[in-house]
Amino acid sequence: MPTSATRPPRRTRGTPRLALSVQYAVARKGLPVPATLRRWARAALERDVRVTLRFTGLAEGRRLDALYRGRDYATNVLTFVYDDAFPLAGDIVLCVPVLRREARSGGKTLRAHCAHLVVHGMLHLQGHDHANPRDAARMEARESAILAVLGYADPYAAR
Repeated sequence: MPTSATRPPRRTRGTPRLALSVQYAVARKGLPVPATLRRWARAALERDVRVTLRFTGLAEGRRLDALYRGRDYATNVLTFVYDDAFPLAGDIVLCVPVLRREARSGGKTLRAHCAHLVVHGMLHLQGHDHANPRDAARMEARESAILAVLGYADPYAAR
């Protein structure tokens, strides 16, 4: 029989749990604070998750893209899933210069764009994908619904 030291934590039915760490590898000015990031991540939570959200600069974003995706440029968000255990563990990396550029060119606030990409990354972490049109439509609909609850416009409506 397991002792209290080895017994898994008690789970209450219902709400999944989120263990969130936030790392800023760039200046924080204008970026969401951890409490806001936690609210956005929690809105997309479907199961227990342990995740680190990391804000990076262009050099780190480009390096990670090259290393893990074979692409010689930085993308807006990368999601890394480390295992499918309980709780699910992974990292979400957001490249700030790319986020700023996309927000500006899309006529969005940086805050709204960050909310979208945190939700997007959280869904990827939990197994959602957009590799084919059917999955993309499902994932986009889920993102849009979550963002609406958070008070943000549908990021796909203006396409």
